[in-house]
Amino acid sequence: LAPIFQCKPQMRGLLAKRLWVHIVGAVVVALGLATAYKFGMAEPQKKAYADFYRNSDSMKDFEEMRKAGIFQSAK
Repeated sequence: LAPIFQCKPQMRGLLAKRLWVHIVGAVVVALGLATAYKFGMAEPQKKAYADFYRNSDSMKDFEEMRKAGIFQSAK
């Protein structure tokens, strides 16, 4: 027979080996996605909010809205 039929198939521990490979792969993918989200979306959004609130004046905005007549209870 050909040499390909002479080696026995690996049966013992095959499930554990495949599960280990898939679990490690899933952890690596999850960590990569979490890192990409943190630096790709969360940090820029946090910086944008900080810049907005650093430069905003809520009293000035309130006075502009009051003068425009948006509020019914404020004279």
